[in-house]
Amino acid sequence: MLKLNFPVVLASKSPRRHELLKLMGINFSVELKDVDESYPAELSPAGVALYISEKKASAFNANPNVIVITADTIVAIDGEILGKPADHEEATNMLTKLSGNHHEVFTGVSINHNGSINSFYDCTKVKCRLINQEEIAYYIEHFKPFDKAGSYGIQDWFGLTVVEEIKGSYTNVMGLPTEKLYQYLLKIS
Repeated sequence: MLKLNFPVVLASKSPRRHELLKLMGINFSVELKDVDESYPAELSPAGVALYISEKKASAFNANPNVIVITADTIVAIDGEILGKPADHEEATNMLTKLSGNHHEVFTGVSINHNGSINSFYDCTKVKCRLINQEEIAYYIEHFKPFDKAGSYGIQDWFGLTVVEEIKGSYTNVMGLPTEKLYQYLLKIS
C-alpha cells in the first residue's frame, strides 16, 4: 500500500486521470496552469509526450513539500502524431487512419518534487479492426472524442468494439501508466 508523506497535486483536467489516481488510493487535489503545448518538430512521439509533460511540470514552483504529477498522451501511427481533434472532420480523418491498423500510445509523466522534475514514459501498441464510416460517425456523434488524443477512448464504445489487441499498459492508453507511476511513487514515499 502506498503511503505518501506529501500532498499530491494532479495537474490535469482529464477525468480519466482523476479516476485512475482515485482507484490507486491516492488522495490528490487538482491544480491547472496554462501551458503552451507546442513542441520542436524533430521530436519523436515519445519525445513529444515527455517534452510537454515536463513543460507542464515546470509551470509549478519547486516545493519540497508537494508532489506535482503531470502527464501528456500522444497517439502515433507510422510516426505521425494524432493529437486531440479540433472538429468532426479531423476526428473522422484520425479514426479512418486507425481503422484496420496498429498504432502506438505514448504517455509522458513528470513528477515535480523536492526541487527536481523526474520523468518517464510508457508505450502501448494498439490494433484496431476495420471500421466503416457509419461506425465512425456513430462514435463521434455519441461519444464526442474531442478531448482525447487520437479521437478515441479505450474505456468507451471504441475500446469495447473496435480495439482488437493491446500490447502493454491498458491504463497508459487511458492517459496514465499507473503501474510505472506507482513504482516511482513508492520510491519517494
